[in-house]
Amino acid sequence: MSNENASIPPTLLACPPVKVHRRDDGLTLIHQEIRAVPVVVTDIWVDAGARYERPEHLGMAHFLEHMVFKGTDRQRPGEFDYAIERRGGATNAATSHDYAHFYITTADQDFESTLPHLCDLLIHAKIPEAEFSLEREVVYEEIAQYHDNPDDRLFATMMAALYPHATYGCPVLGTRDRLAQMTPDLMRQFHGQYYQPEHMTVTIVGNVSFERAQAAIDQHCCDFVPATTYRPDAPIQTLVTPTGVTREILDLPNLELARLNLAWHGPGADNLHDGYALDLIATILAGGRSSPLVRDLREQRQWVQGIGCYFSLQRDSGLFSVSAWLEETYLRNVEEAIVAEITRLRQRPVEWSVLRRAQRQLCNDFIFSTETPSQLAGLYGYYHTLAHADRAFAYPAEICAITPEEIQAIAQRYLIPDAYLAVVGRNDPVA
Repeated sequence: MSNENASIPPTLLACPPVKVHRRDDGLTLIHQEIRAVPVVVTDIWVDAGARYERPEHLGMAHFLEHMVFKGTDRQRPGEFDYAIERRGGATNAATSHDYAHFYITTADQDFESTLPHLCDLLIHAKIPEAEFSLEREVVYEEIAQYHDNPDDRLFATMMAALYPHATYGCPVLGTRDRLAQMTPDLMRQFHGQYYQPEHMTVTIVGNVSFERAQAAIDQHCCDFVPATTYRPDAPIQTLVTPTGVTREILDLPNLELARLNLAWHGPGADNLHDGYALDLIATILAGGRSSPLVRDLREQRQWVQGIGCYFSLQRDSGLFSVSAWLEETYLRNVEEAIVAEITRLRQRPVEWSVLRRAQRQLCNDFIFSTETPSQLAGLYGYYHTLAHADRAFAYPAEICAITPEEIQAIAQRYLIPDAYLAVVGRNDPVA
């Protein structure tokens, strides 16, 4: 079999140039001009995710995401949304363990008039006490909805068991009892320490020149509040690798199909090469009807109604998981089949034809995920917050350079057949 790697799709070689500019105060601006679309996306990423919370303040980062929109001394609650929406723009935000980010999409002619509103919210969030209690009730409702979803509960159980001594094992939404103890002053301390220029990456993509983008950011993304100290020490992520097969079983009401999740620790953002190889392994195992787990367990044996395999990158430790939806009677058979397939990957190099198919699939997925300014802005901000923006551009080339021997070595390094976490969800008709 030929040992030639898959080639990089030509469309990936024709991207407009991306500029990465770091200001003296530490703020990073990532810019890409795309003249073909009359829109501009501004996505501000803050290195202030749930991993920075104290254990007694679970949910602080996500709750702050809500409170940021409650105004400043210059903007009353609701004025930001009105300023964006009356121009036909859109805005949203998200929080994870590793980051929070806030983004707006507007017509290109509205870039300068909308950016000040977003910068003001992030830098000068007032966190008013009257809004604090009201918004806490909204977060309580999010937590209740999360616990009503069986797949969310299974995921939370998996993370807690896989990361028992790290903040990745704690829910980003927090818990009712911890949120009940939170105060506006504590949140202002968290905001004052982390919503500072050295923790911020601003990505601007669309029909705006670098000169316009830089001038607007320098004018409006400034005048930061005096830094405070919420947590003087960096959070410690203590990772405990399973030494055997650990099992967690959840009995859930009204669950039509059982769930089976198998999970292993993976590399963090400081080892993206191994993470890319695990992306390939996930695609090889369950990336389409011709992949072995889908072909064998769903198409031929019909033991599962659905099966997927994923690698999720996190700053300190990635997560490799296999998830199946199935009748409870097949749980043991399917677990054994998954482990057997992983064992085969460890025992011999995958065929070149299989690897090339997975490489093409991931490169195509990359193309499809970079079609819009919003997707590009998110990609650059994500990579720069966790590692460095340049690694986003290198993804297709690195994927295409991985060999069968490397796939085998990575499987041997991370996917231990007799050391993993198994989380099972079963129907409990009386719960």
